[in-house]
Amino acid sequence: MTSPAIPPRLPLGVLPTPLVPAPRLRAALGCGPLWIKRDDLAGFGVAGNKTRPLEHLLGDALARGADVLVTGGGPDSNFVAAAALAARVAGIDCELVVWGAGTLDPTPNLALAAAAGATVVPLDDVGVDGRERVDVVVAERATALRAAGRHPVAVPRGGSTPVGAAGFAVAAAELLDQGPAPDTVVLPLGSGGSTAGLLAGLAAAGAGTRVLAVSVSRPPAEITEKVLDLARACADLLGTPAPRADRLEVVDHRGPGFGVAAPGDRAAAATALRTEGLLLDDTYGAKAFAIALDRLSGGDLPGPVVLWHTGGVASALAHLGPRPSDHPALTGAP
Repeated sequence: MTSPAIPPRLPLGVLPTPLVPAPRLRAALGCGPLWIKRDDLAGFGVAGNKTRPLEHLLGDALARGADVLVTGGGPDSNFVAAAALAARVAGIDCELVVWGAGTLDPTPNLALAAAAGATVVPLDDVGVDGRERVDVVVAERATALRAAGRHPVAVPRGGSTPVGAAGFAVAAAELLDQGPAPDTVVLPLGSGGSTAGLLAGLAAAGAGTRVLAVSVSRPPAEITEKVLDLARACADLLGTPAPRADRLEVVDHRGPGFGVAAPGDRAAAATALRTEGLLLDDTYGAKAFAIALDRLSGGDLPGPVVLWHTGGVASALAHLGPRPSDHPALTGAP
């Protein structure tokens, strides 16, 4: 095992997050050993797993003398709110490039970002299919701030850089310290930083754990290469062995669209809620758990399996309802 060279860190979270058994969910599925990694309890605002990359992104920014963080995402982005709070803790300004910010009612995450003092730069002409433009405008905004004499640091959506991914490389070591290496870890896959960092961290530890990543945003062929490239770059930054491609399986579960949960996703979220009290968001958690629960109930994941609960509590509450059809108690139905 190679000891990694960890980038500078600004402590934000209450780590390690718990690794807990899921006996009621396991009984409902009839599956093998099952554990939940509770990054929803990371302890920094409602940032969930976004706490991990931000600790290193802000630590690196401060080490570079930055005075403003520029990043972005969608109007319901967990990362957007978390970045605004992290910048406030770091004592620097924050600008957020947000698509759709001026065309929708403020989401809890966007309201939280504004409450933290972030400046929102709306991109109202960019739809879901064009959200990649956010990163372009983030870079342009950083260039303009630099020309004005500021010291910006530009971070792409989700914090998916080698430095940001290092947060999940550390999380891999944290997981392995909490018990025997699992056979499989299941987690949602968006911009790729969490999955890439996890792969890098597992490789650094010499663990044989496989990663089942549920893609909620991009076609598997596209995002798989991005994740592997980012994992290799993260390992290079840390000075640890490059991860193996055969340790990663990417499953396409974009469903009806980014941030839109299908009925099966909501059913999986309801099962997680009613068995283990887990609150899953539509964008990431519900979709990842839907694939995991299907695989587990079908015997395709013999275990031990770790389901990584990435958080998204603010978004989950916003999408919870009430939907009378989903909650018969609200309608007086028997």
